[in-house]
Amino acid sequence: MLRWSSSPRRRSSRIETTARSIPGLCAAVTGVLAAWLVHLAIPAVPLLTAAVVLGIVVGQLPQLREILDGRLGPGIRLSSRTLMRAGIVLLGLKLSLTDIAELGWVSILAIVALVVATFLGTWGLGRIMRLPGDQPLLIAAGFSICGASAIGAMGAATRGKPADQATPVALVTLCGTLAIAVLPALQGPLGLSNEHFGHWVGASVHDVGQVVATAQTAGSAALATAVVVKLTRVLMLAPMVTTASAVLRHREVVDPRRVSESVTPPVIPIFVLGFLAAVLLNSFLPIPEPALRVADLAQTMLLAAALFALGTSVRVGQLLRTGWRALVVGFASWLLIAALALLTVGL
Repeated sequence: MLRWSSSPRRRSSRIETTARSIPGLCAAVTGVLAAWLVHLAIPAVPLLTAAVVLGIVVGQLPQLREILDGRLGPGIRLSSRTLMRAGIVLLGLKLSLTDIAELGWVSILAIVALVVATFLGTWGLGRIMRLPGDQPLLIAAGFSICGASAIGAMGAATRGKPADQATPVALVTLCGTLAIAVLPALQGPLGLSNEHFGHWVGASVHDVGQVVATAQTAGSAALATAVVVKLTRVLMLAPMVTTASAVLRHREVVDPRRVSESVTPPVIPIFVLGFLAAVLLNSFLPIPEPALRVADLAQTMLLAAALFALGTSVRVGQLLRTGWRALVVGFASWLLIAALALLTVGL
C-alpha cells in the first residue's frame, strides 16, 4: 500500500524537477547558439572554447549571478552534469582501435607514459601548492587527458560539485587557447616537420577542438596525425577516471567517517562504460557515415552546453584574488606536458 501511494509522489517529484530545469537548459542552449555564431564569425576559435568563454563572461555579470544561482540553477547544474556525461559517451564514437594501433606500440606506450607522468606531476604539484578540495585531481585530469571534458568526467565520477570544476575549466581553456597562438610560432624554431608538429600538438594540447585549431595551421598531414594522437590520449580517460573512482571509494571504506552512500562513487561509472562501448562499437561495426556525423554534432552540442554551464560558475575576481596557486599549477602543467610531448615526437 505504501509502495503504491509513494510511486505517484516520486513521479510528481521527477516532473517538478524537470520543470525547474527547463529555464536553465534553455539558457545553456542559448549559450551554445551564441558560441556557434562566434565560431562562424571567427573559425579559428573552437566552438567548445567559445562556449566556455561565453559562460565565464555571463558569470561575471552581477545582474545575472542571482538568476544563475536561483531560477536557472537547476538547469545549469543538469547541463554541467548529465549533458556532460552524455557528450563523453558519444565522444567514444570518434575513436577507433584500428587508427590507434596504426601509431605503433612504441608511440602508444609513449603517449600512455606521457599522460600518466603529466597527471601525477600535476596532481603532486597541486597537493604541494595546497589547492583546495578536488582541484589537484581535476586540474591533473584536464591538462593530461582531454581538457574540460576530462574535468567534467572526473568530477562526475568522484561526485564533486560543479562549482569545484570552475577553476580547472578556466585554466585549461586559458592554456589551450594560448596554445593555438604559441605552438605554431614555435614549429620553425624547433625544426619540426609538419607530421612531427601534428604529433606534438596532439600529445600536448588539451581539448580536441583546440588540437584541430592548432594543428590545421601546418596542413592536412599535421592535422591527421594530431587527431589520432589526441584521441589516443582521450582513450586514457576511461582507465584514469576508473582508477580515481576506485581509490576514492577505497578511501571512504577505510575511513568510516568519509562513508556516505549518497556520494560514494561507483568503481566504474556508468558513463565510462558507455564511452568504452562506443569505442568498441565504432571499432568493430560498420557505422554509416551519416550516423557518425549526427553523433559528432550531438556530442559537440552536448559538451558545448555543459561547458557553457560550467563557465558560468567561474568568478574571475575571486580567482585572481585567491586562485594564484591554481594559476601556478596550471601554467606549470602546461609547460610540463609541452616539454614531455616534445620528447615523444621522435618516437
